[in-house]
Amino acid sequence: MKMHNFSPVDGLLRDNTVLSAGMVISPIIICGNNLQNAVALIYAFSIITLFSVALASFVPQKLPYAAKIIAYAIISSAIFIPVKILTEQIYPQCSESIGIYFPLLAVNSLIVYQTEVRFFKMRKLKMISSLVFYILGFDFVILLVGFIRELLAYGTIYNHVVNMDSIISGIGAPFGGFILLGLLCGIFRKLRTIASSGNDSDSEVK
Repeated sequence: MKMHNFSPVDGLLRDNTVLSAGMVISPIIICGNNLQNAVALIYAFSIITLFSVALASFVPQKLPYAAKIIAYAIISSAIFIPVKILTEQIYPQCSESIGIYFPLLAVNSLIVYQTEVRFFKMRKLKMISSLVFYILGFDFVILLVGFIRELLAYGTIYNHVVNMDSIISGIGAPFGGFILLGLLCGIFRKLRTIASSGNDSDSEVK
């Protein structure tokens, strides 16, 4: 059986949190319709996830699974409160539109799921490195989606009007975000398949 060779950069490229695994997509679809919301979500998601996973790694792994998940949730919730307050101060125009999806960041799949199946099986330094790239993978996708949706739906880039011949207003709605994200996932997976085929061909030649 072929073993997967994990790389610290998997979360950004080969195993992107959103485009590959389909995780943490709700905030992107619902709230990622402009760059302001995207930047606010990046700020909150990155800080909550990084510190939650880092602190959760000190929870004894001998505890029952249910007890560990509860501990992870308590840790992330404690971090979420000050981060939400800071986010509302820095990005006040975005807090209302993001709404319920703010607290959902505190129980995202990187904290609840990937901790057990991936991160906590690594040494601390490699875990942090891998976690950072997973976070960057999410950040890149929501920034790209927010840019495309704001430009096409409203004809603006970070609230600055640009010269657009036509506007596709529907892409700013949740269904438009879902369609765009689906297209990006399809493109990403096709490119990943092509890259994997090329690597396999090179290995056979060698």
